[in-house]
Amino acid sequence: MYESLIDALRRGAAAEALSAARDAVAANPQDAIAHRLLGAALQLSGDRPAALAAVETALTLAPDEANLHIERAALLLDARKLDDAEAALARAVGLDPNQFPAYIMQGQLALARGDLDEAERIVKTAGRIAPSHPQVAAIEGMVTLRRGDADRALAILAQASQAAPEDPSVRNALGFAYIAKGHWAFAEQAFRKQLEAQPDSRALRGLIADLVRRQGRPADAADELASLLRGDNVPPGLQRVAGELELEAGRNDRALAPLKAAFAAMPNDRRTLEALVEAWRRNNAPEDARTTLDAAVSAHPEQDNLWRARLLFETFAGPESLAVVERWLEARPDHIPALQARAAIHDQAGETEEADAIAYQIVALQPGEAQAELRIVDRLLQSDPPAAVARVRGLLEKAQGDDAKRLLRHLLGRCLDVAGETAEAAATWAALHAEVVNQRLPLPPLTAALGDLPPLAPLPDPAPGVLWLWGPPGSLVDRIALNFDYARGPIRVDRYGPQPPTDPLQRYGTPQELLDGRLDGSFFASQWRAALPSRGINDGQVFDWLLWWDNALLHALRPHLPEVVVMFALRDPRDMLLEWLAFDAPQRFAFESPEVAARWLAASLAQVADVHDGDLFPHRLLKLDEIAYDPAALAGAVGAALDMTLQPLPSLGIRHFAPGHWRAYAQPLAGAFAALTPVAVRLGYPEH
Repeated sequence: MYESLIDALRRGAAAEALSAARDAVAANPQDAIAHRLLGAALQLSGDRPAALAAVETALTLAPDEANLHIERAALLLDARKLDDAEAALARAVGLDPNQFPAYIMQGQLALARGDLDEAERIVKTAGRIAPSHPQVAAIEGMVTLRRGDADRALAILAQASQAAPEDPSVRNALGFAYIAKGHWAFAEQAFRKQLEAQPDSRALRGLIADLVRRQGRPADAADELASLLRGDNVPPGLQRVAGELELEAGRNDRALAPLKAAFAAMPNDRRTLEALVEAWRRNNAPEDARTTLDAAVSAHPEQDNLWRARLLFETFAGPESLAVVERWLEARPDHIPALQARAAIHDQAGETEEADAIAYQIVALQPGEAQAELRIVDRLLQSDPPAAVARVRGLLEKAQGDDAKRLLRHLLGRCLDVAGETAEAAATWAALHAEVVNQRLPLPPLTAALGDLPPLAPLPDPAPGVLWLWGPPGSLVDRIALNFDYARGPIRVDRYGPQPPTDPLQRYGTPQELLDGRLDGSFFASQWRAALPSRGINDGQVFDWLLWWDNALLHALRPHLPEVVVMFALRDPRDMLLEWLAFDAPQRFAFESPEVAARWLAASLAQVADVHDGDLFPHRLLKLDEIAYDPAALAGAVGAALDMTLQPLPSLGIRHFAPGHWRAYAQPLAGAFAALTPVAVRLGYPEH
């Protein structure tokens, strides 16, 4: 009866099918099939709302037809009416429990909601109807992937893809499984096949562009997006991504247009602004930047990021930058970020009194504002240390929250030190350490007896460059690590990070195990070497910054790692303890009192002295007392110790304490210093 109409639908002849469908409905207005076919013709013509109306008319004529409910659900899904679509699918399954397409659509909806248990339940039901159907595998694979088992998901979906290589649901799921495994090229291939069926999909093309970028081809990725940037109503997020890709590809002139378009649409987006500032910088286009940003700050004076970006295109501390800040303050009087910018300009120009006045203005507007208060305290420390102590005490009384109070107590200790109140300063710092004992690493246990050492093996030929760097808390060994890192030396600081290596040097029990034979020295060395590739070291050249040191390591080093050179960083042990107490250390070790820390530090340094006095292993002893804050002297000393040239850091920060400052604490820390004095003398420091 409707053969010619059905044939037109199959051929994709939209106009012919629509004309025939309307004729069929006019001739048979009470026939549900005619209205259903009209819905199909309208959908083919792109009029989805009318298609949904036609299918709903068919349902009024045949309300128990399960297939019509499924078709209605598909149209509702396309219109993003998810709840109505779910209700239609439930009705279809209720009318015919064997409606396989309904289960598949329900499973896909459950996945979209993130309801993995429901998706798994539905796919099991669908699997009983058609156990080997690829769409069952597609949902099963996506459930498995969402649960974090990318390997099993990939196996399920790869097998399904072999059985049904053209099934879009399988191909889509397989693409995401490849992404989860980091197989960017395979994922790109899968989604390109999807794009052939959906050439107008912006989401798919954007995903493909991202996959191309991940393969290190930013120019190709930008070209992939180019077609999406034509015409009206281009999403600004897409324009931003296109501009970022052009920057990444080094096509700086092509980055400006999409980034400026994105910025015009969303001037409050920080990522867009940062990319556009970089594009202006690379294209040497300060005038364009000034014009664009002047318009932006006029339209959006409340956006601080726009004002800060505008300042980037003037000489800092020059009259032009000051004029920009004056405009900022005119638009937003007494606005603290604008006042801070003005203070920074005064500082750069050497106008410290004007900057100090602004700090007082800021705290009058916002009492307790951290940056301004710190500036005021710093100035008071230079002119009136007791007043600085009083000000910090006042801030402590008003502080809210434990973290803020701890920071202020640290600052109070520093102010007390400068004011000469050393007993109270030491007590303040000691209390702060005692409060966090349970939150920190315990002090590493130290072995007591070294035993007979094995012979020192000859150097391998060729010998890789291997340095083990260690300094106790307070030694400022981190200055050496920073210098190596700045000079692009092969330094590894991962033992202090969130993902330390899993080798024996990270375990406290290793020294004792080496002494009593539970850990073989050869096995220790092989484990240390085996961990190097995972740390990004493939040539054996490594400077390893250790968390702890114990002379028991010599039982493995001497026979099995003779290529290692150990560098010990030291200062006067009493200055080290004071530094550790006042400013902490990278190791973040716990100690209950200064006396406990001193006893452990004395025992550690005694082992270092044993190595040095007995020449037990190739090592360098580097005393940092006078050079820790002198970049050139530090680089020179480290380079001389290792027979290499080391580029100095631009700065090593502000000195905490001068060498010998421990003497100011001779009374309040007398017990702790008594434990350290013998080893200090042994290392060449004066007794008093």
